Amino acid sequence: MKKIIIVVIASILYFSTAFAVTLLDALNQTYKNNIQLNAERENIKASEEDVNISKADYKPSLTISGSKSIENTNKLSNQSGGNATINDVDPFTTSIKLEQTLLDYGRDLTLKKNITALDLVKAKLVKKEQDILHNAIYAFTNLIFTRETLGINSKNLNLLIRQVENDKIRRDRGQITNTDLAQSESSLAGAQAQFAKSKSDLLISKLNYENIIGKISDPNKLQKNSNSIVSLPSTLDEALNLSKQNNPDILIAKLDLEKSEKDLAISESDLKPTASLSLQRSYSDDVSSTVDQKEQDILKATVSWPFYSGGKKRSTINKNSNLTTRKRLLLDDAVRTNETNVASAWSSLQSSESFLNSVKIQVSAAKIANEGIAAEYERGSRTTLDVIQSNALLLSAQISLANSEKNNLMAQYNLLKAVGLLNSQYLKLK
Repeated sequence: MKKIIIVVIASILYFSTAFAVTLLDALNQTYKNNIQLNAERENIKASEEDVNISKADYKPSLTISGSKSIENTNKLSNQSGGNATINDVDPFTTSIKLEQTLLDYGRDLTLKKNITALDLVKAKLVKKEQDILHNAIYAFTNLIFTRETLGINSKNLNLLIRQVENDKIRRDRGQITNTDLAQSESSLAGAQAQFAKSKSDLLISKLNYENIIGKISDPNKLQKNSNSIVSLPSTLDEALNLSKQNNPDILIAKLDLEKSEKDLAISESDLKPTASLSLQRSYSDDVSSTVDQKEQDILKATVSWPFYSGGKKRSTINKNSNLTTRKRLLLDDAVRTNETNVASAWSSLQSSESFLNSVKIQVSAAKIANEGIAAEYERGSRTTLDVIQSNALLLSAQISLANSEKNNLMAQYNLLKAVGLLNSQYLKLK
């Protein structure tokens, strides 16, 4: 019989583990299916085509054209007084043109700019990843928190139901007064209201989870994590150094500056000459009554150098210069803001760990006190009010513990986000 029980318990544990949804599962689901991330991936594909378009400017262009027309010429008289003539021609013209740009300062700069723009879009995807994955982690941990809160309030509700039932019996025996019973009933009503609110909070948390991550049939399937699924920086200095290398906000600001510098250089190149070479061959049929076919070859070299555009090009240069200065200032601001954010995230993590340890001690003490007061109540040395107050303190401590565990886990991921490591590569998502 014992063997059967052991097998049943082992089977239950196996299946509960097998079908549990881990945080890594949720993040993989988010990374794969989130609409915003998929939209950003399409933006990368578009930027890759911009690079291909720029590369195409280095290659020759080949143009084939053809035309067909009908011409009727009526000549009523000639100078010698001859009869009128009518000439009908039906010309057909085809041409093929090969053209190659030889000199274009803006061409090289445009390619470099589009490569930088592609890197910028990729950096923005990493930032979007961080934001979405951070939201997913919060949705995951908050659903667990509201689930635990509902469980705590459910136990408290059942406890108070039994308390009221016992107090009614004790009242009927004359052991307590109606006032004592009213206190229990009042606490029960409050517990019922809190239980109803917990159910509502759980539903809202579930909806938020499904909006960010995807469908979840049963919140109880979520596996609770106490620590981050990846390693964290061990010191503040390490966190700061990692952030300088990985924080997407800094990288975006750097690439924005580079792109702006390329725009400035492109606008300056508009004042420089361009050169091209083209070769065209054309064929014309039925040009006149005496010529059946005409062939023409044209080799053409073109050099252009803009001298005056009404000040438009110079103003464009000045504008891009101002924008470049702005981007340089924004980069400086991003660096300073990053240092502040990392230091704040580090401090919050240390604070949350200390608070969590204190709450654990509080819960342990509240349990001991509650058990003692409950036993003393049964012996008649404690009042109903003492029991109600003890239950309330334990309830508050348990909910505070669940919330502190959530906040501590979020503080860990807040630090990862601050240093720029809350991304698919570091989390090894697929």
